[in-house]
Amino acid sequence: MTVSPSQRQFVRERARGCCEYCRLGQIGKTVPFHIDHIVPVKHGGSDDVDNLCLACYNCNAYKSHDLTGFDPVTGEITRLYHPRTQAWSDHFAIRNNLQIVGLTPEGRATVSVLKMNLEERLESRQALAEISEYPCQTE
Repeated sequence: MTVSPSQRQFVRERARGCCEYCRLGQIGKTVPFHIDHIVPVKHGGSDDVDNLCLACYNCNAYKSHDLTGFDPVTGEITRLYHPRTQAWSDHFAIRNNLQIVGLTPEGRATVSVLKMNLEERLESRQALAEISEYPCQTE
């Protein structure tokens, strides 16, 4: 299975150049964003555009082939956030200190697995917010 150039372009345009997990923008990044299989191919996921999203290097690397994670509040295993079937604002909020907070079990597990609030990631978001480049506008 392989993602075609036209599919890649469609996914990038649909996401408006924003990571669909952490809302980081592609503009100015030296490492290109990745086309992520939301359900990885190894778990039966397809190359259909409904199973693809745009992910920054960090979100893509930390998510890897994961489909689930532990909700740090309940300790239960839960599915990760699915950008095609779930609304970002239902599962996440960005606090004043630019921490991304999970509002649901899926959101909390995703924040944890993708390590969205590591110090260096917070510092990057803070620097971008100072020049009005974070969060990336998806609408």
